[in-house]
Amino acid sequence: MKNIPMRMCLACRQMQPKKDLIRVVKTPDGDIAVDTTGKANGRGAYLCKNNECLAKCEKTKAMARQFETAIPKNIYDQLKEIIHSEK
Repeated sequence: MKNIPMRMCLACRQMQPKKDLIRVVKTPDGDIAVDTTGKANGRGAYLCKNNECLAKCEKTKAMARQFETAIPKNIYDQLKEIIHSEK
């Protein structure tokens, strides 16, 4: 039996299979990017693919705390587009 990698959503704190979550990465140079491949180099944080978790993450600044840096608005816009295209 193959082990399924589990990750925790930043907003709802639920453990879910890695492939069901969106990965946002802070690269070694300090840039923040949405990682669609799940393999980008750097510190990763995961978010459920729903608007509630995205809104909570934005409101509580969970991602900014996780990466210890301000998150550009365009990252949240990219996440909204990904969530919208998944539905």
